[in-house]
Formats: sequence, structure tokens, C-alpha cells
Amino acid sequence: MATTTPGTAKPASTTKRTTTRRKPASAGSRTSKTAASTRRTSRTASTSTQPKTRVEHAQVIAERVVLVPVGASLLARDNLVSTVKGFATKYRTRTSFERELKRYERRGVTARNRLERQVRRARTRVEREMRQRRSLVERTMRQNRRRMNRELTSVRRDLEKQSGAVGSRVERLVANAQGLLGS
Repeated sequence: MATTTPGTAKPASTTKRTTTRRKPASAGSRTSKTAASTRRTSRTASTSTQPKTRVEHAQVIAERVVLVPVGASLLARDNLVSTVKGFATKYRTRTSFERELKRYERRGVTARNRLERQVRRARTRVEREMRQRRSLVERTMRQNRRRMNRELTSVRRDLEKQSGAVGSRVERLVANAQGLLGS
């Protein structure tokens, strides 16, 4: 395939190619083209910063070994300095120090009161649950006792009726036996 640059003429002889008709570009194909060009440019950018020889590679590693701890210690120093400066400005005078102490005390009182409220709520909830369970058990016991008393009473009545019936039969049998023996 012949390529032309701007300002040059197109070659006179071109070969005829038979190809299928090209579909119009969709959003998906544009995205993939953009991603491909981004990868291409990032690949070329990353390869240009990479060391080309083993000596350069070793030099980069040695620099990193030295620079990482130095950077970390400088960062820690900056954090420490800013913390100390914050404390120095906050507690510079006696009144500001007392103000901060009162603030901490109020915060502690608030936390204590919140904890006491939570404990009180939990205690009342547990007591309520215990009262409910106790009343449920007592109610169940009363119901069971009443049922047992009713069943015992009905069994006693049935036994009395049956014993009365058995007693009257025995009396009749004795009377019949005496009548048979006496005659």
C-alpha cells in the first residue's frame, strides 16, 4: 500500500483491491481506538524512562534504596513539626490550656452521660423482659394448676360414681347370695 505525505502527488498506478464495504464507526470502535493509542503513547513514554543497560538499571535501584528512607524520614519530620506547632499554638497561654482542659472535660462528661443512659436503657429492657417472662411462667403455672385440679376433680367424681355403682352391685350380690343361702 502506498502512503503519501501532504504536498506530494498520489502515485499514478494503484492496484485495485476488492474489499467488503466498511461499516460506519461506532462509539465502541472509537473507544477501542482511543485506548489503543493511549496504550501506544504510554508504552513509548515508559520505555523512554526505563534504563537501557544493566549499569543504568543498577544505578536506578541504588538511587531508590537511598532516596526512599530519606523521603520517609523527611515526611515523618514534617508531620512531627506540624504536630508540635499545633500543640504549641493551642497551649501557648494558660487560658487556652484551661479552655482545652474544660473542652476535654465536657467531652468526657458527655461520653459518661451517654454511657450511663445506654446502661440504664439496657437495664430497664432486661428488667422488662424478665418481668414479662416471669408473668408468662406464673400464668402458665396457674393455668396448669387449674387444669390439673379440674382433671383430678372429674377423676374423683368418676371414681366415686364407679365405687358407688360397684358398692351397690356388691350389696345386691351379697343380698342375693344370702337369699339363696337362706332359702
